[in-house]
Amino acid sequence: MQVLLVKDVPGVGKAGQTKNVADGHARNYLLPRGLAVIATQGAVKQVEALKLASAKREAETLQEAQLLGSTLDAVRLTFKVKAGANDRLFGAVTAADIADRLVRDHQINIDKRKIELDHPIKDLGQRGVPIKLHPEVTAHVQVMIEREGEPS
Repeated sequence: MQVLLVKDVPGVGKAGQTKNVADGHARNYLLPRGLAVIATQGAVKQVEALKLASAKREAETLQEAQLLGSTLDAVRLTFKVKAGANDRLFGAVTAADIADRLVRDHQINIDKRKIELDHPIKDLGQRGVPIKLHPEVTAHVQVMIEREGEPS
């Protein structure tokens, strides 16, 4: 029986593929669980249309991420914080702090989970902080940590 896979099925194929499977396997396993539908011309055309729409949407998402990435690469954030001896901070600058400052100062809304800080920043200085916008796009924001009360 010719079926069109709706979801990935181990040992059979990936979603969107048309496969020839045993009639019993299709009737008793694939069709009742919603893993496949009988391959008709209409179903095949519908899957092709969905693939096209998905590819177009993915291309638009990538383009938006690249545009936002170029904007973020030019951003420089400055944090004025209290610091003790050896330029160690009283507290830390976290991904949430960076996300909040991006919204407040630049009206750029980034989820704090996309900011790839290995650990909170706990000392003075400048560093590039990577922000993963898309699997193919990573931007870097320059973060400057300065002692509170010192001139810029």
